[in-house]
Amino acid sequence: MKITRIAQLGAVAAIAALTLAGCASTSDTGSTPSASESPADSNVEFTIDPSLSGTITSGGSSAQSNAQQAWTTAYNATAKNVTINYDKSQGSGGGVTNFLSGAYDFAGSDSPLNADQTTQSKALCTEGGVNIPVYLDGVAIIFNIPGVTKLSLSGETIAKIFALQITDWSDPAITKDNGSALTAGPITTVARSDGSGTTQNFTNYLAATQTSVWTYPAGKDWPVEGNVSKQKGGSGVVEAVKSGSGTIGYADHSAIGDLNAASILQDGTAVAYSGEAVSKTFDVAAVDASNGVEGDLSKKFDYSKLTAETYPIPLVSYAVTCTTFKDAKQAELVKSYLGFVTSSLGQEVAAKNAGSAPLPTSVLEAAAKTLAAIK
Repeated sequence: MKITRIAQLGAVAAIAALTLAGCASTSDTGSTPSASESPADSNVEFTIDPSLSGTITSGGSSAQSNAQQAWTTAYNATAKNVTINYDKSQGSGGGVTNFLSGAYDFAGSDSPLNADQTTQSKALCTEGGVNIPVYLDGVAIIFNIPGVTKLSLSGETIAKIFALQITDWSDPAITKDNGSALTAGPITTVARSDGSGTTQNFTNYLAATQTSVWTYPAGKDWPVEGNVSKQKGGSGVVEAVKSGSGTIGYADHSAIGDLNAASILQDGTAVAYSGEAVSKTFDVAAVDASNGVEGDLSKKFDYSKLTAETYPIPLVSYAVTCTTFKDAKQAELVKSYLGFVTSSLGQEVAAKNAGSAPLPTSVLEAAAKTLAAIK
């Protein structure tokens, strides 16, 4: 028997509001972005079968961790006998590896399967793995500089800092970006040591927009060696920046806590992260990039379409799964849970508790179509 939508909305909304309110992250301005307050114009419905039981084993993206916690709690308000295990310690790279080995029902990944991984997935999924967008956020450039709470950086300056070409906070390029000089002091960059979709998204931006400075390829592994503090997981990067002095790093916006994040100069305008700004980025710059498997919803960004109203470093995170499972019961569990995640209400739960931006209705509708084919 399926729970009615009215009862479902009440149960999920109640637990999301009462239990998860304390998980919500805030921006560096201390306010929640307006676009993260509601699922915009989304109206994709869902149903949860309260009679379902079993265990979903998953993991990967640390960027998804706050949202996964919120989704699990809200989903279990109705599906009380379903256990959802999500291991954020694996990072996107570890999540995909475990999925391809058959250890996970789905992987959380901040980048879709590449061509080789898609080929590998056919041994597990027959047709191949599909990438379903579940989470929209941004990569924040976080910093800890004594006495500094606001910082603006151009894409070129960011690239030079992380390429170790700018090594002191009093550098003229930083002065130009901010209109006044910062106190001299060494810069310590902090990056991920593990395979990371957040790294992939950040280096996608650098490689596409700063070709004269950033000569490294985009990828999940941080490419720069030298005076770099490498840390495992997004939480490791956040903690290293927070505990250091003169530090700068990158992390999913939902994970930065009370750390300050730089505004990024785009077309002469300093753009701070907000749900509204990253939603605008998706609207104008996201393009389809299917891996060729039916139902795949991979995206890529055309950074040439960025404007002064867009947050320049978006992050789309995926659930990577099969459309054909060896166990029909397991297929129903995954189909149900991801169906909730990619519903309007699921996106609202993530927005309110992880500070993300709801995915557009068109993406949620496409996800529903892909999930309907899971068997």
